[in-house]
Amino acid sequence: MRTVRALSAALLILSLAAAPAAADASPSPSQDASAAPTRAGTSFRTATEFEQGQRATASGSTGDYLYWSFPADTGQRPTVRATVKLPDTHAAQTWQIDVYDGLRRRQACQYGAQTRTAAANAPSVELACVLRTVRAWSEPWANDPLPGTYYIRLTATGVATSDLGLPVDTEVRADSKDIGGAAAVDGSLSEPLVPGIATRPEERQESTAVLADLEPEDGWAFAWWSDRWVWTAVGGALAALAGVAGYALTRGPGRPSRVPPAG
Repeated sequence: MRTVRALSAALLILSLAAAPAAADASPSPSQDASAAPTRAGTSFRTATEFEQGQRATASGSTGDYLYWSFPADTGQRPTVRATVKLPDTHAAQTWQIDVYDGLRRRQACQYGAQTRTAAANAPSVELACVLRTVRAWSEPWANDPLPGTYYIRLTATGVATSDLGLPVDTEVRADSKDIGGAAAVDGSLSEPLVPGIATRPEERQESTAVLADLEPEDGWAFAWWSDRWVWTAVGGALAALAGVAGYALTRGPGRPSRVPPAG
């Protein structure tokens, strides 16, 4: 009975310890929609920044390349969605959404309709790309997603000549699922992959690189801590308690009172 009470108390303590980690893993609330951008860039250098959870909109022309960027941190699995509202009259069009990391390496989509063809006179087309989980560190030769700025490029890849230049309205959104310690690795980058996008003159006639303005709400995660440590501790404690309980069950009640001690 004492062993059962000890096990119950230990599980209660461990569940309370794991609660903060679970709270940290919950997605952050969406940003204020009124602050969302209403234009898109035309290249990587002019990509329009927006936060995860915002809906960025822009008007453009069929055949344009439209660029946005957003920050993604370690342990997040970003999902990028795009909606293109097409003109009333048009031929069949193929639209594509591509996502690049801070080194401008194209990232493959785990799943999602990255390329879709809209039938003639279709009102809109929707695209989606679910990336792999962002890792804290990777081998130099690998193409793993790493923390930093991610670029979205939206364009039409198959357009009839008569449709070039027709006006379109676009909307993009990026959200992430926090994978947590399941994606933890034994290493981290010293800095996120956030490129310099301009220079700013200082008072001493020097130029200082201006990095992308946006970053995760709680800052970039480069600490050694992850919720993997919590669950490792939980497993170790449960194994120790199981050993104590097994010993208590197998050693028996001890020497019967009717049996005299040896010697």
